[in-house]
This record gives sequence, structure tokens and C-alpha cells, in this order.
Amino acid sequence: MGNIKKEDKVKILAGKDKDKTGKVLKVFPDEGRVVVEGINLYKKHVRPKKEGEKGEIVDVPRPIDESNVSVICPACSKTTRISKKRKGKDVVRYCKKCDSPID
Repeated sequence: MGNIKKEDKVKILAGKDKDKTGKVLKVFPDEGRVVVEGINLYKKHVRPKKEGEKGEIVDVPRPIDESNVSVICPACSKTTRISKKRKGKDVVRYCKKCDSPID
């Protein structure tokens, strides 16, 4: 795929967090998965590091499939597919709905 990049604002299309939005924190292009801020959170029990310190339960975001995520265009604020066009030597991503560059 390769259409979604770090720092993109995305909307979740499927799963327990459907219709929520968030910012992409990390992308795993080989696996086709993305980690989105505040989405797909799971509890992790953390042991105390030092003596006298308490253990805690931390929320950890897990990766979700790239196909369950859609990019929100910064110009028109709609979920959209992405087209790519060459601009000189660079390849630029564009919104399919309003044809404005995404980056």
C-alpha cells in the first residue's frame, strides 16, 4: 500500500474503535499495519523498576491493519483515497476528492 505516513490524521473504518480519529504514530510497511494514537489500546502490567516503587497498569496502543484506516484530507476535512502524481523528481500525494496535495 504505502499511502499512509507518520503524522497523517486518519479515521478508523472497522473494529472496536470504528469512527474514531487519531494521528498515526508509527507505520509498519512490510506488515501493512499502523499504530494510531489513542486507538486499539490494551492494558499492560508494568513491574516496579526500583525498590519502593509501585507497579502500574499502562495503556499501550497496538497496530491495526492499514485497510481499516482512511486518511483525512487536511484541506477538505473528508476521508479520502490517495492518488500520487510526479512533480519533477518528487512524487506527491493528492486527495482524490478535492485534488489538493497531502503533506
